[in-house]
Amino acid sequence: MNEAHDKHRTPYTVASVEAGIALLEAIAEEPGLGVTALARRLGGSKSQSFRLLHTLEQRGYVIKDEVTHGYRLGYRALFIGERASRQTNLIVRAQPFLEELATRSRENVHLIAREGLRSVCVALCESPQNLRLYAQIGRRGPLHAGGGSKVLLAYADAAVRSAVLAGPLERFNDDTITDPARLEIILDGIVRDGYHVALGDVDENAFAVSAPIRDHRDEVVAALSIAGPTYRLSDESLERHRADVLDTARRISEALR
Repeated sequence: MNEAHDKHRTPYTVASVEAGIALLEAIAEEPGLGVTALARRLGGSKSQSFRLLHTLEQRGYVIKDEVTHGYRLGYRALFIGERASRQTNLIVRAQPFLEELATRSRENVHLIAREGLRSVCVALCESPQNLRLYAQIGRRGPLHAGGGSKVLLAYADAAVRSAVLAGPLERFNDDTITDPARLEIILDGIVRDGYHVALGDVDENAFAVSAPIRDHRDEVVAALSIAGPTYRLSDESLERHRADVLDTARRISEALR
């Protein structure tokens, strides 16, 4: 439906299926868009987008708001997502540990995976406290900033690390590291120490304490993070979070073996 999709096509790619998936992904990222906006965003014709959306609506994968004429995901998309979570070994194995860690730390607990040159939250347990960080499954972020993201970048293969360091490195605030040489030193330190503490480099006044999760091949497949507002972080709680996240990441890794 656009050039980004075209360059990944193979002789076995079904264009209409690819276009339908692209529509679902666009609606998931920005619910409420109408057919014109979706067609413009994906680079297809309005008539093609309308036919695809009508088909998805008939199958229950999208719902059209009769007042705004915008689209959002339907119940069948929720069903697929829920079933995918059950079937994803990493998430299934990790979930009890995430819940335990969230109860113990009383902060948000995130499970972060790498998707190309971005990070994505694949599972989370929210803090029971009234004031907590914004968190959402499916939220994507950069690899050069954030606790779990930098852990993933530190343990990524050389090609991924080189591609990210080649930039550009987006600045989110004054604490974001945008100097490749300085970032590489930090990444080497993460590999040396086996964990990372990020302070406000994406969301101001927020912290994340993160550690890698390894699979049966001893490869890093995800990062585990405890995250919360910095005003709740003290020397004592930082040491406690560090110990807890390292221990929980180790136990999740053992569960994957």
